[in-house]
Amino acid sequence: MPVRATFEEAADALKRGQAVVFPTDTVYGLGVSIRATAGPDALYALKERDRGKPIAWLVGSPDDLDRYGAGVPDFARAAAARFWPGPLTLVVRASKAVPPAFRSDAGTVGLRMPGNARALALIRAAGCPLATTSANISGHPAPRSLAAVDPALASRAAAVLADDADVHDAGKSGVASTVLDCTGPRPRVLREGAITLSDIETLSEEGK
Repeated sequence: MPVRATFEEAADALKRGQAVVFPTDTVYGLGVSIRATAGPDALYALKERDRGKPIAWLVGSPDDLDRYGAGVPDFARAAAARFWPGPLTLVVRASKAVPPAFRSDAGTVGLRMPGNARALALIRAAGCPLATTSANISGHPAPRSLAAVDPALASRAAAVLADDADVHDAGKSGVASTVLDCTGPRPRVLREGAITLSDIETLSEEGK
């Protein structure tokens, strides 16, 4: 079992630009403050992940969709209104508020508001979004519980934060977020997760 940090220790580590393991509503995540770091390099190194795969941000408010997205279409706002906080990542064109190091090669950024109190509290404490990926070595299963976090990865992170009341699986589905591309004329599912294609299609029909 990884050594656990207090909330204050985890928040302080983020403010110093260090990577932290923490709970989300889907799986345990590994994140850094987008304000305290020059880019997501530490996450790629810790996960041993292909640097060609963009890392999404966890945000604290639906308002962040327009703060960090440029030319956000109405269907993306409708999806955020319906499914945020929750397991839906919206890929939008990045605004000037997104540092180039955090943008994809196509100039986009993935944004999601998590439905987990500790994750949202960390975002508030950091004062900015957290660039976040699942807390596992690439190719290994994403951890639903703290006990499932790879000890080697946890030992290299600056802090490991557990859920409130030490209920490790509380509120975590274990299913990755659905990723919706909102950069074209119509929404396109890049990865189906906790929110189904049918859910997205129903939302699209309502918008007609």
